[in-house]
Amino acid sequence: MPEHEYPVADLPTPSETYSPGDAVALQLDALGTNDDPFENAGIMTAYNFASPANRRSTGPLDRFIAMVQSPQYRPMIDFGEAVRGPVERTENYAEQRVTITGPDGRTVTYEFGLSVQSVGEFRGCWQTDRVVVV
Repeated sequence: MPEHEYPVADLPTPSETYSPGDAVALQLDALGTNDDPFENAGIMTAYNFASPANRRSTGPLDRFIAMVQSPQYRPMIDFGEAVRGPVERTENYAEQRVTITGPDGRTVTYEFGLSVQSVGEFRGCWQTDRVVVV
């Protein structure tokens, strides 16, 4: 899918009404049922919430999908449980730790880093700059 087809249609996208915690929750909900309503819809939803800087380093979409399917992020796909920590927010930046129990029972803690976008289609919206294993 070419970059100009961002955001992926018919899937959740950032909104000024979403808090940083909402943005993380929407991505987790989608990843928890990755193939609903179609194959890799959960990963594509996460791509929709990726900031422009994030997409420049992890995209295009095909490469983003492969990254999320890699061993480092695979526990996020169709996970069994996600326990979200508090959102730590300063002005236009926020972080939230999420401990995920993957479908294989393995537990991994990730830290989502988000920022409010100052330009572009999703100006004023929280988008994910990074997701790292902690």
